[in-house]
Amino acid sequence: MMYSSRRKPVLYFKEERFLSGKCTIYKLFGLCMVLVLISLLWLQLSCSGDMSSVTRQNQHDPQPPPPPCPTERQASAADDPSWGPHKLALVVPFRERFEELLVFVPFMHKFLNKKKIRHKILIINQVDHYFNRASLINVGFKESGNDTDYLAMHDVDLLPLNEALDYGFPKEGPFHVASPELHPLYHYKTYVGGILLLTKRHYHMCNGMSNRFWGWGREDDEFYRRLRKAELQLFRPSGITTGYKTFLHIHDPAWRKRDQKRVAAQKQEQFKVDPDGGLTNLQYQVDSRQELTISGAPCTIINTKLECDQNQTPWC
Repeated sequence: MMYSSRRKPVLYFKEERFLSGKCTIYKLFGLCMVLVLISLLWLQLSCSGDMSSVTRQNQHDPQPPPPPCPTERQASAADDPSWGPHKLALVVPFRERFEELLVFVPFMHKFLNKKKIRHKILIINQVDHYFNRASLINVGFKESGNDTDYLAMHDVDLLPLNEALDYGFPKEGPFHVASPELHPLYHYKTYVGGILLLTKRHYHMCNGMSNRFWGWGREDDEFYRRLRKAELQLFRPSGITTGYKTFLHIHDPAWRKRDQKRVAAQKQEQFKVDPDGGLTNLQYQVDSRQELTISGAPCTIINTKLECDQNQTPWC
């Protein structure tokens, strides 16, 4: 702040003049502004000097400074070549089971990180009236992005307890993690539900899953026939000794009923391959996207509306 040659700064006034009647509220305000400006100038010069010294030090120091926060350290660990070149899209078909979601997301994020599996968790949340698991998985495939090259069709209520389970890239063919000899509930030989890994190329070869199954169940049995039609070999875990205790099934039927509708016409659909339905006739709308963190674990919620052609599937 500039001062006139005829006036001394207020700081140099004698005490009796400073307290005289000529001192007004405006002079006090001016004094405060001068002190604030001087403080800001001093702070700016100090910070500039500190930054200059740090810059000069770093120019002579070959070691880079440590990352400033834990999140950056985690990101750099995920870029480690030992994690491999592939990235998993963990696709979770979902509707109104938030208690299970709060357990699932942090559990799976920790489990996959421990196995050094690059991943992102996609919760495909159906916001309209009636659940269609297969169509939601098709949506997850389409919305998974170009940064992933394989996907897991993963139930929200099934948690892997054995760290020997393989979630790696299924190069040779679809890999059924929740195989019949390990799943706590479903033990028939053609079962491919619960947790199934596929490369995106293999999923596209099957034209995805049929969109004809509304309500709970049966879509997996039809997809097994799609795998056979595409001449894809199905692989399952070996050497797992934990049996039916390999997974934790957190679904409680006492308070969470299945969203199902038993229709005779739909029941027959599981025993044949839908010749036209799948990725090619999927109709949906993304209502919104939300990036969430649950207990430190990131996930993406894709709120989805499905369109139903009642001429094709009157049971929807």
